[in-house]
Amino acid sequence: MNLFQQDFEEKENKRRPLADRIRPKKLEEFVGQQHILGKGKILRKIIESDQIPSMIFWGPPGTGKTTLAKIIAQRTAYNFIAFSAVTSGIPEVKRVIEEAKKYFDYNQKKTILFIDEIHRFNKAQQDAFLPHVENGTIVLIGATTENPSFELNSPLLSRCKVFHFRELEDKEIEKILKRALSDNENGLATYNPQIEPEVIKKIIHLANGDARVALNLLELVVLNTPPNKDKKIKVELKNVEDLLKEKTLRYDKAADEHYDTISAFIKGIRGSDPDAALYWLARMLEAGEDPRFIARRMIILASEDIGNADPQALLVATAAAQAVEYVGLPEARINLAQAVIYLATAPKSNATYQAINRAIADVYQKRLEPVPLHLRNAPTKLMKKFGFGKDYQYPHEYPNHFVQQEYLPKNIKNPRYYQPSDLGWEKEIKKRMKNGKIKSS
Repeated sequence: MNLFQQDFEEKENKRRPLADRIRPKKLEEFVGQQHILGKGKILRKIIESDQIPSMIFWGPPGTGKTTLAKIIAQRTAYNFIAFSAVTSGIPEVKRVIEEAKKYFDYNQKKTILFIDEIHRFNKAQQDAFLPHVENGTIVLIGATTENPSFELNSPLLSRCKVFHFRELEDKEIEKILKRALSDNENGLATYNPQIEPEVIKKIIHLANGDARVALNLLELVVLNTPPNKDKKIKVELKNVEDLLKEKTLRYDKAADEHYDTISAFIKGIRGSDPDAALYWLARMLEAGEDPRFIARRMIILASEDIGNADPQALLVATAAAQAVEYVGLPEARINLAQAVIYLATAPKSNATYQAINRAIADVYQKRLEPVPLHLRNAPTKLMKKFGFGKDYQYPHEYPNHFVQQEYLPKNIKNPRYYQPSDLGWEKEIKKRMKNGKIKSS
């Protein structure tokens, strides 16, 4: 390599973002995911043995999915081809498959095909890989931020081992930042920056477990801090606060974060923890979730998890939904918060939910007998002639407006669909049923 080529390559390398330049090239340098990559863990064994199966790397951005694939590319004896589902289509897939076939025929070695953002491929594109994964022509490694259960074809997913990547911990982000600051070749050490600890803490906070975000912010503050009179780059928080804006909340209303967060929200209310429920409500609202979606879920919960233990819960939830329509955000957040606190602190019962499920089960499992004659209306003489309405006992004509009579088909005996709890208003309902003031099968 001549000096011109070397100078050109060095300039090209510096053009690449820090997050790309600083990627570890060895497994020993990889930071995070110790639950699958720690000593003796399954993914580490797979990589060290170079017996690579088809795999899906699933997890949030900036957690090392692509980096680990590149490390595998460095270590493996297999042929390795990488491309992105964002820019590739069926023609590229066919070309890669043909290349893999030729390589196997000539070298008797498989090809590892790494597909970044594999969830971007539609079902037809995913189907194109299936026979070649099946017959061993390619070993597929896909990286995705989306839940593979929903985004990948079941036949393809069943042939892949799924590894779940977790957000990096703060101490792991700190380790990555320190490496970038001390690296002379690919990092920022040549700038010899002096960075306040508070700046590092702020970057770690904003990164929120995403190494790429952390490295981009670090590069931003270093390159945008001019040298002082001593020709030193001194990065102080007061001078870079405008560069370190508040963190962007990662939230996709059509993906995992949406479903995971609403699940945590509902479980917080069900678990009678108003603070947890308010936290998840705040997360959703600040990330741009549709408040009507939140309100609808609260209406469902009011009957499913509270029911008649506090009949007011359904009214409160419905009122909150109406407030969202009438008032809108940002003020409607107060209405939603009030309803959340009420629902979270209300007595809980799923007796209503269980009752309707038991009734539906009987509808499907037992013969659908006709409505008993005494329960049918008889608006005409002909209907009366055939016994419609005969022997029906009108409850209001009896003491306490109640009379024992059968309201079910003959084949439904003592079903006990509704079994009230001993909490809240249901305790009173249970007492009334026991005393015969309410029909109890």
